[in-house]
Amino acid sequence: MSTLSVVIPSYNDAAMLRECLRALAAQTRQPDELIVVDNGCTDDTAQIARAAGARVVVEPVRGVLRATAAGFDAATGEIIGRLDADSRPNPDWIARVMADFRTDPTLDAVTGGGVFYGGRAFWRFVGRWGYLGGYVVSMRVVLGRTPLFGSNFALRREVWDDVRGRIHLDDPRTHDDLDITCVLDPDTSVDYDPGLLMPVSARPFDRFAEFQRRASWAFHGLGVNLREVPWLTRLRLTAAGRRRRRARRAAYEVSLRSVPASPE
Repeated sequence: MSTLSVVIPSYNDAAMLRECLRALAAQTRQPDELIVVDNGCTDDTAQIARAAGARVVVEPVRGVLRATAAGFDAATGEIIGRLDADSRPNPDWIARVMADFRTDPTLDAVTGGGVFYGGRAFWRFVGRWGYLGGYVVSMRVVLGRTPLFGSNFALRREVWDDVRGRIHLDDPRTHDDLDITCVLDPDTSVDYDPGLLMPVSARPFDRFAEFQRRASWAFHGLGVNLREVPWLTRLRLTAAGRRRRRARRAAYEVSLRSVPASPE
């Protein structure tokens, strides 16, 4: 049995964090470790986290990548899960994540989609199918692989150890999920599990300026990474990595078939 740490970066999101922690307390499979990263909060985020049994890690330098890195560095689990303070994981979220890794030892990271709560129905629809759906499709085209979704993913500890030195930690305009996706080794396998559907707040659509800011950060982070490894080079490397992953998966399935049945 692998161990799981859940990391939640937070900046002045105490009310939403409380609901996220309640959802985690209702999981059918509890996390082995729960970490909330206090990213310079001035509200009662830390008190709420501790009351729920979470370990609080303080990262005073503002930025979601900074906060995520601090939490991942502090995590002790073999699998590290990542949620946002406004995530509302379904009761089987952890169990499903662990099952994905348990049934496929060649899997390095898993992510899922999102559905929005709150706000207007129109924006919830646009958010799910245009914003998040467009993110997945466009990044598969540009990067040649499935992108991680920051409110809903998990990866193996060794994957984080590998990418830690390549992330753009000093860039305050970098999204953590996109930056980590961009610097993954070509052989790193990321699967999209459609059953890992995460309810998240529709607040990014409350104000156009907030949506514009998030979009500009995404384009900025993508530009930074594409200057380091150009588009066609990335596609070639990730395609070769997918072929090697398929070979590893096939070898694993052959090994399963070759194991003799135990006597009754």
